[in-house]
Amino acid sequence: MSTRHTDDSSRLPKQTLPGARYARIAGTGSYLPPRRVTNQDLVEQLAAAGIQSSDAWIVERTGIQARHFAEPDVTSSMLGVQAALRAIEAAGIQPTDIDLIICATSTPDMVFPSAACLIQRELGIHGCPAFDVQAVCSGFIYALTVADSMIRSGASRRALVIGAEVFSRLLDFKDRTTCVLFGDGAGAVVLEASDKPGIVSSCLHADGRHANLLNVPGNVSGGQILGDATLKMDGQAVFKLAVTVLDKAAHEVLDAAGRDAHCIDWLIPHQANLRIMQGTAKKLKLPYDKIVVTVDQHGNTSAASIPLALDHAVRSGQVQRGQTLMLEGVGGGFTWGAVLVDY
Repeated sequence: MSTRHTDDSSRLPKQTLPGARYARIAGTGSYLPPRRVTNQDLVEQLAAAGIQSSDAWIVERTGIQARHFAEPDVTSSMLGVQAALRAIEAAGIQPTDIDLIICATSTPDMVFPSAACLIQRELGIHGCPAFDVQAVCSGFIYALTVADSMIRSGASRRALVIGAEVFSRLLDFKDRTTCVLFGDGAGAVVLEASDKPGIVSSCLHADGRHANLLNVPGNVSGGQILGDATLKMDGQAVFKLAVTVLDKAAHEVLDAAGRDAHCIDWLIPHQANLRIMQGTAKKLKLPYDKIVVTVDQHGNTSAASIPLALDHAVRSGQVQRGQTLMLEGVGGGFTWGAVLVDY
């Protein structure tokens, strides 16, 4: 599957078409559960199970130093509510001003209703569409693109787009190659209709032929878990495919906008692995200091990783209004996509 959208005005980035409708990021927010888990914490947990690892081994292969884990009674929607409230505050609006809620998650609170509906309830919003998007680590890119399309069409004026995960629930803590990679958290943005371009162009892709590379091969039937409900990954294959498809996606949205990589002020990729992120920047001929990096402290938070990194960069002063951002993600499915943003 592939989708791509742009408009003629994006080929003249600083101009707009009379009466055109765009979606711009009005506010960002994020939330991490308080419990910080260092590499050494995991090394000790693995050692108790008779498995050897080290902080140096983890950092060398992933760039990760720590991540956050939610407590057992904390759900994805709870994390999402906190990120949403911060994004709404940053946008200078009230929750009731929101008329669309999309939550990207692979770890919803329950089979149904959606995490988005639970977040809607907690925010005191009633009546607007609320639904989840499941594209794993590409989920936020998918959700952002859907919200952008709905705003452009006139179906929505202000959208709350959230990525929220408790990936720690899916980990096999006897597998040192995967349990050290992931963490929990949430990030959110408020998109609002504007007469000036914000989201300039985007692309979405999926290829189910690679479903076996990264999956959780379990499901619920008759009140029981069938199969294995822990994460499985072919790390080398994922690495090779990720760098290739992220490079193609980045060039696709740049081509659609009539721009080249020189326009990018910040690359904000899915925070999976520092080497993948650096490999993507290298292919785009971007210096490493143009990458927003949070994977070292957050680990891979799946659908939450891009909005978490974006909010961190905005609040730290890295990302400034008027700059151009390249957001891109890749995840199980195999799914991938990119969004070019004039922030």
